Amino acid sequence: MSDGKKPGGEKKSSGRGARDLRVRVKSAKGRKLSSTLWLERQLNDPYVARAKREGYRGRAAFKILELDDKYRFLVPGARVVDLGCAPGGWCQVAVARVNALGEKSGKKVGRVLGVDLQEVDPIAGAEIHQLDFLSDGADEQVKAWLGGRADVVMSDMAAASSGHKGTDHLRIVALVEAAVQFAFDVLEPGGTFVAKVLAGGAENEMQAMLKRSFTKVANVKPPASRSDSSEKFVVAQGFRGEGRGAADDADEDAD
Repeated sequence: MSDGKKPGGEKKSSGRGARDLRVRVKSAKGRKLSSTLWLERQLNDPYVARAKREGYRGRAAFKILELDDKYRFLVPGARVVDLGCAPGGWCQVAVARVNALGEKSGKKVGRVLGVDLQEVDPIAGAEIHQLDFLSDGADEQVKAWLGGRADVVMSDMAAASSGHKGTDHLRIVALVEAAVQFAFDVLEPGGTFVAKVLAGGAENEMQAMLKRSFTKVANVKPPASRSDSSEKFVVAQGFRGEGRGAADDADEDAD
């Protein structure tokens, strides 16, 4: 009778080892299936594990890292505004890349300012404020805190989920459009706007507005963005200047 060993006494591998590496979460009383699946996905997500190892507050940090690796907008000396900055992963990335702590000798020192509706734990090198960017005078307040205009306005915001895909799409498009208008008010000419959107068709008008107001507009799904998510990111660079989009609209109406 075979003992399941190879000649020479070496035991055969069943091949099960690789398959068993995935962590499976047992359902628990009172826990919804969706919660169980979310927890299982988190436990098996390499970006979640990497974020913990590298000290980031969430896996979303790798999305802005990958976008900046490609488009290079977080440069030393840049002044950055992060809208809806909680929990703070994007601010953490920006602090390092714009040299907000002055740790890169001989490089310009940048500024990072994060705003959010909720209170956010302090981040070394970033200035965090509890503020609704949709409120009257928010743009002027941000410029006052920043000491001038921003080189980058970025947003990883998402509207509260309703559970209805079409409604959620419209909500996040409206939120991003508001962020675009905010960016028009605070960006320096030549500046960059980066935001998360959900693919679904209603964002076409916003895309047209960005193309009128920036010299380059790209739509990207970075590797860190989950494949089953409809999210993508718009990177608009080379801001033409305050009011440019509105002026172009007026010209088109005149035609």
